Parts: sequence; structure tokens; C-alpha cells
Amino acid sequence: MSNLNGNNVSASIAAEKLASSSGNNPLLRTCPQNPAVSCSSCRLADLCLPISLNQNEISQLDEIIERNRPLKKGEHLYRQRDPFRSVFAVRSGSFKSYVLNADGQSRVTGFYMPGEILGMDGIGKREHMNSVMALEHSSICEIPFTQLEKLSQQLPNLQSRFFSIMGNEITKDQEIHTLLSSYSAEERLASFLLSLSARYARCQLSPERFLLHMTRGDIGEYLGLTLETVSRVFSGLQKKGILRVKNREIEIVEMGTLKALVQ
Repeated sequence: MSNLNGNNVSASIAAEKLASSSGNNPLLRTCPQNPAVSCSSCRLADLCLPISLNQNEISQLDEIIERNRPLKKGEHLYRQRDPFRSVFAVRSGSFKSYVLNADGQSRVTGFYMPGEILGMDGIGKREHMNSVMALEHSSICEIPFTQLEKLSQQLPNLQSRFFSIMGNEITKDQEIHTLLSSYSAEERLASFLLSLSARYARCQLSPERFLLHMTRGDIGEYLGLTLETVSRVFSGLQKKGILRVKNREIEIVEMGTLKALVQ
């Protein structure tokens, strides 16, 4: 994978800011916005549900997917306690999931990028345990779960892929529990940035230079830290020469050192 140089990154970030207002994001690897597009022609097919399917199986999956649903920044895909009917694949943009306690206080539970599946929090009780909101202009593919269940019984590869995605979600929950119970503030933020870096690389984007579409407050809620602590740790990592930080723009200067903080 080729890295962006400084000039290219600045140009890309400037273009992304301009495009965000028009609903496009050139920094994100997105599925084509033509509603007639099939999974087989989608640029995210190697990240999403079709990854282990043959052409005939992909065609069957295509028949149950509802595409081209746009969401504006701040718009909810679903809310906590909404009836569960579908799971969703992120086509473009990004999302956060969060829960509200009895006092109305929120806690961010996850972030989702193109090619990732969300909505599985509703499978157990048939109602969503989280709310999910778009962090920028985004779009999703909706997959009605009843139809997905029936198709999975006919296609073992699809069933295996979906079980794998569910297993990854369980693993992420275990990892964040360990993070919150055992790691310092600096280690938590370092681990979070490394996770984002790996996910950007998975989307064939630069793992060293990217934008944070979530707020510092969102990061704090997710990592169990105050807004002030998140800002302080960012400043500390920058002073150590590990990061360059400019508002939402992040450059990991010393990837090895950042990894060493967690290891």
C-alpha cells in the first residue's frame, strides 16, 4: 500500500472538507451510489457479506438487499428500543452507536466504517439495544433479517460469514472491556488510534494519516475518559512526537512507538 505524502494529504483533506458539504467523501472507499449496482460490482465486496460467496450465491443475496438509503450527518439509522428488522452494511460515511441510561446520559459503544455491518445488537431480544447515528453524510445497504436467515440456511458460506462477523463483534466487546478495566488513558487512546489505523488500511486508505469523524467527546465516552483527558492525551502524544494533531486531522508519525505504548 502506498502512503500519501504531505502535499497529497493536505490536498485530500481539503477536498474531503469541500466534498463533505455535498455528501461525497473522496477519502473513504465507498460502494457505487447507483441503486442498480450489485454486490459483485461493489468496491466493498471483499470487506462485506459477499466476501466468501460465489457468483450464484451473490446473485441470491442481491435479491434481498435494499440499497441507496442516504443519511445526513446527525440523522439516526435506528434508536434504542426500536423493533429489530434488519442488519445494515455501511456503503459510505461513518456511524456511531450509543446507549442512553435511565438519566438520559449517553455512552458511545462503537464506530462503524464502510464495509462493516451494524444492527446486530437487536438479534437477541428483537429490539435494538443501541441507537446508531451518522457522523457525516452516509449511506447504507439494508438487509432484512428474516430473509437473511432463510437465505443463510440455503447458503452455508453466507451463514459462516455472518457467524464470523458476529464473532468479531463479541471479540471487540471483550477487547473494549479489557481496555477500560486495565489500561491507562494514554494506552486507551493509543489502542483506539491503532484500531482506526488498521480499519483505514482495510479500506485501502492511508493507515498513518486520516480524519476523525467523531468528536473528542465521542472518543471519551467510548474509552471511559473525560473530554479534558482525551484532549490532554492527544497533546501529550503530539509533544512526544508520536502524533501530529490538527483539529480532526491525525498523522501517526511514530507507528512503532504508538504500538509499543499498548504492548
